[in-house]
Amino acid sequence: MELLHSELKNKHFDAIIFDFGAVIIDIDYHKTRDAFEKQGIKNFDELFSKAKQNNLFDNLEKGLISETKFRDELRALSGINLNDNTIDACWNSMLLQMPSNRVEMLKKLQLHKPLYLLSNTNIIHEKAFSAAIEGEYGWNNFKSIFQKVYLSHEIKMRKPDLEIFEKVLSDNNLNPSTTLFIDDSPQHIEGAQKAGIHAFHLQDGMEVCDLFNF
Repeated sequence: MELLHSELKNKHFDAIIFDFGAVIIDIDYHKTRDAFEKQGIKNFDELFSKAKQNNLFDNLEKGLISETKFRDELRALSGINLNDNTIDACWNSMLLQMPSNRVEMLKKLQLHKPLYLLSNTNIIHEKAFSAAIEGEYGWNNFKSIFQKVYLSHEIKMRKPDLEIFEKVLSDNNLNPSTTLFIDDSPQHIEGAQKAGIHAFHLQDGMEVCDLFNF
């Protein structure tokens, strides 16, 4: 079931699964759109958005194609011969900061219950955000907050498909009725609910730290 904020604070959960983008790290999809549009790709919104995306992006997030293949196919789709560095810079421009208060919240929360990270991401983004986090906190230090980190391109599955939620539950022997999932995308919330997981939709303007009292 999808939870309201008022209901969340009155329920007990044995484990929490966090999305990464727009929950832990700030994301602005428009920055990537704007960056590609400046390079002449005027229909980027038709290829990729928060709500839907071309199969090219699905395949990258599932690790079914290499970053080289992704760049080549994006050039073919757009008809614009951008170099690799430009494509990566535009693609990564959606990745913003990871506020320190969220990291501190996670560190406190992990003392009380196991935490898991479940992210639709890709190798190009992972290289960028892991380098940024390494400089600020240490990438391995950050990952150690979680019992396990699930990145879609590594496990060849992505949200909102039921199989990825079932994998996280099965791998860690989690009871869906006592597991909380937090994500900013409604389609991912629906996927978690199909697996029987309690889900909270972190909508625009909400701050994840406000969901927990210490």
